[in-house]
Amino acid sequence: MAIARDPTARLRTLAATCQITERAVQAIVADLERAGYLHRQRAGRRNQYALSLDRPFRHPAEDGLVVRDLVELALDRAAQSATASASVTVS
Repeated sequence: MAIARDPTARLRTLAATCQITERAVQAIVADLERAGYLHRQRAGRRNQYALSLDRPFRHPAEDGLVVRDLVELALDRAAQSATASASVTVS
């Protein structure tokens, strides 16, 4: 989800956001790229990532669902949470 929010984020930033090691992020990104869920493109000295949102999930339990469904759900919840936090006032 961190890549969906910021496709130009550095692996170090993604690791900090997800509270995992940079090496773990490298392994996850490589796995997603090998499976075709993520594409990496160089933009100057940095990478830019693109998710394959219409790709189906691999596990049979998620048959018929595509990546877009999960990403939209997560981003909608994050937006709702941010809106709720912003509307709380302190007296």
